Amino acid sequence: MFRRLLALVTVPVLLTFATHAVAEEWGTDQSALSKRGHFFVGGEYVGPEDKQVMQGQMYVEVLTPQEVTKPYPLVLIHGAAQTATNWMLTPDGRKGWADHFVENGYIVYMVDQPARGRSAWHPEINGPLRMYTAQQLRRLFTAPAKYGKWPQANKHTQWPGSGEIGDPVFDAFYASQVESLKGNAETQEMAQNAGAALLDRIGPAVLLTHSQSGLLGWVIAEARPDLVKAIVAIEPSGPPFHNNNKDMTPARAYGITDIPVVYDPAVTDPTDIKTVMQAEPDGPDLITCTIQQEPVRKLVNFQEIPILVTTSEASYHAPYDHCTAKFLAQAGAPVQFIRLEDKGIHGNGHMVMFEKNNLEIADFLSGWIVEHAK
Repeated sequence: MFRRLLALVTVPVLLTFATHAVAEEWGTDQSALSKRGHFFVGGEYVGPEDKQVMQGQMYVEVLTPQEVTKPYPLVLIHGAAQTATNWMLTPDGRKGWADHFVENGYIVYMVDQPARGRSAWHPEINGPLRMYTAQQLRRLFTAPAKYGKWPQANKHTQWPGSGEIGDPVFDAFYASQVESLKGNAETQEMAQNAGAALLDRIGPAVLLTHSQSGLLGWVIAEARPDLVKAIVAIEPSGPPFHNNNKDMTPARAYGITDIPVVYDPAVTDPTDIKTVMQAEPDGPDLITCTIQQEPVRKLVNFQEIPILVTTSEASYHAPYDHCTAKFLAQAGAPVQFIRLEDKGIHGNGHMVMFEKNNLEIADFLSGWIVEHAK
């Protein structure tokens, strides 16, 4: 009987020690951090007076370094199916971009897009959700070399693990995935309102976007051009006007967005923007871009904002991100398009903030920001 009782007592103790060991092992040094906090911005009350709820608000987490050495904070905006956890740690427990940027003297703001993660979603107001399957993400993000769905896929070498279901790094990554709104215009409208409210609160900042949130960087800059000191668009949604599929499904009717942006001459309907296909692609394994017909319309609120569009060597964006940069340049935006491999950074896929050389990429981006965000 005593032995049985002893066994019942000792098992929880062993589990406690095991849990403590895991806690000690997981996470990264945050000694560069001075303060950490969070708040919500945007949002409005909707519904009957006796049944009102708030919708459209956005969760924001802020990290302040011991010594602020950079003149403008970074606003990190995640892509589809992601949350602010993208920037905190990699799925295998290495340092994430948020802590690394803090160590480099940036105040860092991380958001959960409206109706996502810690930002409330109301199904009857915000609409239906979509979710990516594990099979989709291993083909697109973590193991593209195995599936070879685009010409550059076989160059992918930087994912930390096999990228397949059952690998602990992939499983940790997929566990973090969440549903996203299906409606692109609705997503952009809410993010524009909340993003503008954030900039009104914190002042001038640099927007760093990834994938689907590339659209959100454009619409937030449209709303507050004087408060956006630069945009770093990592593989933003594109290409302009259509998706990169065999049917060239129409998308982003205003070129880089689904909601109106101001052009000169003015656009009253997206069909006012006349387009033409390039005569031939810019190079091998690249798509033919859709660009404006001459004379082109200019993006009024983008003329003074430095923009960086980056693409990874092995990403599914590699065949077409140059088209987004080409469209922005044609519309008068001061944009640079840089392929990571041209800077000696090789083997990356779409999820660069998680890959083995994630901090090398962060340093490259920081160098660009220091040079251009004035």
